[in-house]
Amino acid sequence: MTLKELKIGKTAIIHSVGGSGALRQHFLDMGLIQGTEVTVVKYAPMGDPIELKLHGYELTIRLDDAEKIQVEEIHRTSEKEEEKIKITEAPHPGYGEGGKYHVKEQENPLPDSEILTFALVGNQNCGKTTLFNQLTGSNQHVGNFPGVTVDRKDGVIKGHKNTRITDLPGIYSMSPYSSEEIVTREFLLKDRPKGIINIVDSTNMERNLYLTMQLMELNMPMVVALNMMDELLENGGSVKVNDMEAFLGVPVVPISASKGEGIEELVKHAVHVAKYQEAPAKTDFCADTGSGIHRGLHAVMHLIEDHARTENIPIRFAASKIMEGDNRILEQLDLSQNEKEMLEHIVIQTEEETGMDRASAVADMRFAYINRACDTAVMKPKESRERLRSKRMDRILTGKYTGIPSFIGIMAVVFWLTFNVIGAWLQGALEAVITWMTQLADSAMTAAHVNEAVHSLIIDGIFSGVGGVLSFLPIIVTLFFFLSLLEDSGYMARVAFIMDKLLRKLGLSGRSIVPMLIGFGCTVPGVMASRTLSSERDRKMTILLTPFMSCTAKLPIYAFFTEAFFPDRAALVMIGLYVFGILTGILMALLFKSTMFRGEPVPFVMELPNYRMPGAKNVGQLLWEKAKDFLERAFTVIFIATIIIWFLQSFDMSLNMVSDSKDSILAAIAGVIAPVFSPLGFGDWRISTALVSGFMAKESVVSTLTVLFGRTDMLLGTLTTAGAAALLVFCLLYTPCVAAVASIKRELGGKWACAVVAGQCVIAWIAALLVHIAAGMF
Repeated sequence: MTLKELKIGKTAIIHSVGGSGALRQHFLDMGLIQGTEVTVVKYAPMGDPIELKLHGYELTIRLDDAEKIQVEEIHRTSEKEEEKIKITEAPHPGYGEGGKYHVKEQENPLPDSEILTFALVGNQNCGKTTLFNQLTGSNQHVGNFPGVTVDRKDGVIKGHKNTRITDLPGIYSMSPYSSEEIVTREFLLKDRPKGIINIVDSTNMERNLYLTMQLMELNMPMVVALNMMDELLENGGSVKVNDMEAFLGVPVVPISASKGEGIEELVKHAVHVAKYQEAPAKTDFCADTGSGIHRGLHAVMHLIEDHARTENIPIRFAASKIMEGDNRILEQLDLSQNEKEMLEHIVIQTEEETGMDRASAVADMRFAYINRACDTAVMKPKESRERLRSKRMDRILTGKYTGIPSFIGIMAVVFWLTFNVIGAWLQGALEAVITWMTQLADSAMTAAHVNEAVHSLIIDGIFSGVGGVLSFLPIIVTLFFFLSLLEDSGYMARVAFIMDKLLRKLGLSGRSIVPMLIGFGCTVPGVMASRTLSSERDRKMTILLTPFMSCTAKLPIYAFFTEAFFPDRAALVMIGLYVFGILTGILMALLFKSTMFRGEPVPFVMELPNYRMPGAKNVGQLLWEKAKDFLERAFTVIFIATIIIWFLQSFDMSLNMVSDSKDSILAAIAGVIAPVFSPLGFGDWRISTALVSGFMAKESVVSTLTVLFGRTDMLLGTLTTAGAAALLVFCLLYTPCVAAVASIKRELGGKWACAVVAGQCVIAWIAALLVHIAAGMF
């Protein structure tokens, strides 16, 4: 039978894995290999994808891919499980207390002046960034979602000036499947750090050690950090560190990155192996030196040895990759035609002797070694409290009939609390403070007979412009607060699981939902998060659609106009704008799917992390970063824009101060573009000016309008309700800010960035025209 036919709760043994290319290799690397036991946990609410349990962790794949995997159902406890139950508890060393790894004092350590470079490498969501923060004292964002780190980050290890550690994106293997995995592989092979710190989730050793074995094949100095040891111990598990070191041939140090335990000892080991360039003691993981895979790999090593040395690629690593069918390595080695043909003969012979295809044989060799290591050195924990809690929560949050209503309900509550309760109350309080400060400054300058122009600049320009934007800080921080809670808790991964089937109809993968949800906070990190997508097609589509998700920078615009034109329905109008943006994105996705981006979306392969309580420090840090970013923009870009706008609307071409702003320099300039917006119901030159300023930062729209109109009620004589509705839709959809455009340019190139700017302006104009016509009818 196929894995697709296996019923929920049933267990089977994998016989073969079909398919081809990078996806099949990814399945093998994730543990879907011949002989592996796999259990069906549940289906997504829409019936696809499917959640599986194998090697002690949960993996989600689509039914189309499950259909390519042949399995045989079993009705008994496997011998392998029975053996593991018999393992007795082992004494556990203290945090940072490594095993008896033999330190080999070499005669020629690296000079003290040389910088020791380290790569921090591990699976996705295993605590890399948390450890990086502990090692360097920095405050990088941490999230409970696979793929939070999408770029490399550098820092200096505390107390060791001549060091540099790089936090790399999480990967499952050295066979790149997505763009962030390529970043990690290229760094290790080309930059050649002096040492590797491999962080391993000790609660899931089987999956994590697969990457460890490939890193050891690189023959670089390495230390293994067993993270989350506190969780392992709490749930009755343990690790015999000495035995694990004997299997791996590198120092193994138990740590708890979140609690900062064992870090000092880890650093000591890492610095030592890098200083003395101590390579792993083992790189050969064949159980039987007479096996087909052993002979095959060593035959390949002999054949490519001179080429690998010339290209500075570790020989064992190159041989394993060639045996897997990795064409990137094959191209780098520049083999002759005769050598390529000899390689094919070796591969064919290996497949005959092992009874598996080349890639499966290599994966099977690694997992067989991992199983022996875990059987000997690891006492498996009982099912953790976190896992049991996650199961109970998932019955509702990912249930067949409750999953989608729960998602809609959670997002509705988030927006209601943001716009109608918490955010609105805090905004009112801050507005009162800003109004009091403005009146105080106005009275003081009036009493001091301050120059009229200076008085106008400070009150009408700075206080009205910047102060008007600052009052929306509470709403932005409140929305980010709720989004960070959802990400930190692990719910974001469930959203991707729930929405995959729906998004596939739009030509996207379920993983695309996460960059787009992040886009509701800010388009820039949303665009960057698209790097976790393995398909170039999906990545481009996701980036192009993310700006349609209304970012928090647009909230001041919505609040400004709803206060004036829809005071009794403010929350409803704001939620309606968010929905309108999503519907526009859906229409554009359908258009892209049938034109520029034909083809199937990338397969959905993702691990579901346990739910965790959001960390107060992490959430607080994220809120501070967003608030700081907003304040920096308010007192730099928006401050400067406000002064420029005030100057241009206060003086004429002869630099005389005007009594009516329609005679100003700004009116003359803006009058040129104002006719473009006349059919939309907002052809006033002041509104045109505000929209242009919004390209620098969306918050500038409000500061500019405040400077030009003075009071909100002044808008009522300029705009009709239909015109206000059209303007809100235009602001929702027109070009993202310059920072977002720059991030799109970095990801896709200048042509795509220009296309986004032009395309979104055209789409916004058409949508605003339709809304203006429709609203005018009612």
